[in-house]
Amino acid sequence: MPDAVRVVDVAAPVKVPKTAELVATQLRNQIIRGELREGDALPPESALMEQFGVSRPTLREAFRVLESEALISVRRGARGGARVHAPDGDVAARYAGLVLQFRGTTLADVYAARKVLELPAVERVARERPRDALAELEQNLADATAHIDEPGALIRIQEQFHEVLMRHGGNQTLATFSEMLYHIIELHNAVYVARWGGAPTERSGAKRGERTHEKFLEQVIAGDVEGAVELWSRHLDAAPDHIFRETDPRTVLDLLS
Repeated sequence: MPDAVRVVDVAAPVKVPKTAELVATQLRNQIIRGELREGDALPPESALMEQFGVSRPTLREAFRVLESEALISVRRGARGGARVHAPDGDVAARYAGLVLQFRGTTLADVYAARKVLELPAVERVARERPRDALAELEQNLADATAHIDEPGALIRIQEQFHEVLMRHGGNQTLATFSEMLYHIIELHNAVYVARWGGAPTERSGAKRGERTHEKFLEQVIAGDVEGAVELWSRHLDAAPDHIFRETDPRTVLDLLS
């Protein structure tokens, strides 16, 4: 006769969710499914308390959970209340940045990862030439031209060019990962502009980068997929060399400190 299986071998303590966690889960699911949209005001606390059958302290604990996830913001007072925020990459990006910093990640590592993510997206955009992507890239070039002598604005606009490519690259998971990297790169760009943005050599370098963006879009529109991908690969290799001025790319990431 086979040995009997002991309860201890198959059972583990079951954690019963707190009521506040259950309330937060229901509201979170409504936000994720789009039933509650960006900027929507949640019903008054009294209505939610009745709906969920919970006390005010329990409801407010659920609100604190959702606030920590940046899914709602709560204003206290007579004209206050809770408003919905759609999920975006900022919270994930900040947390990912902390993890990378904790693990001693270098700036060079971040820029190398960007290249790995971007090139497949670039190839897809160049091959399929989606109209909305091309329209966004053309508008980006126009915005860059309008701010060509403003280093801070220009470098932000140029980074947005990269973001457009990833958004239209056909893979939302990779696009979300790239948002985390762009958050870190944006912080590094801010430090770079504060130190060197006004220097003549840096201004000319930024303008060269913009000409590369223009050339890339010309090749995409012309159907030169191989040329566009090759150009963008060289661009991604050259960009870190340009903006690592007097910064060791092996420097441990500390931009979030």
